[in-house]
Amino acid sequence: MRNTRSSTPVWQAIAAALRADISERRYQPGDKLPTEAQLAARFGVNRHTVRHALSRLVDEGLVRTRRGAGAFVASTPTDYPIGERVRFHENLLVAGRRPDKRVLDVGCRAATSGEARALEINEGAPVCACHGLSLADTAPIALFESMFPLERLAGIDRHLTETSSVTEALARAGVGDYTRASTRLTAVLADVTQALHLHLREGDPLLRLTGVNVNAAGQPVEYGRTWFAGDRVTLTLEL
Repeated sequence: MRNTRSSTPVWQAIAAALRADISERRYQPGDKLPTEAQLAARFGVNRHTVRHALSRLVDEGLVRTRRGAGAFVASTPTDYPIGERVRFHENLLVAGRRPDKRVLDVGCRAATSGEARALEINEGAPVCACHGLSLADTAPIALFESMFPLERLAGIDRHLTETSSVTEALARAGVGDYTRASTRLTAVLADVTQALHLHLREGDPLLRLTGVNVNAAGQPVEYGRTWFAGDRVTLTLEL
């Protein structure tokens, strides 16, 4: 069923409206959503179209259904502050979520020109690249890729294989504290592998955060990119 004035399927528009209701806290985790009949009346469609929209939200992990009981909010987007100090575990604990990280790959290679500029090293200098998955309450919320200058951080590759915490790995490499020097946010669409890891569909919206962290002397120690599932995280700016 399609709106005659738009190429967007009606069920997708309904899913987007309900997703916004959940994101804006009109419904809290555990709340029961209106019945299919009520939603059909609200959007002026039949119940089959509503059911299709709810099925999409179930696939995304935002809604769960119980036969004979209805549809309920399963989770709400996680608030994730961005400021001078960005710490994954601390941010999620403050938001009341249980943080977890899975390191997918750690390897060493030559820095690209862009990575070299960000890390203030020579192009082709050795870097350690770490790829992983960030989770909140066991649900995947982001993919990350971080590059570390090997000549500045001896042993960082080994430390990253021993702990899933970047903060701990940097501490073992001699960086007792680090701060965010720059942050860039870009809206992108999920490719097939990102969608697979984040339990999304190819083409779903992502928020890509690109940042550089520096040590106390102002030297870059990490250049990273993180792809957040757009409907599972609310990025907030700390001033």
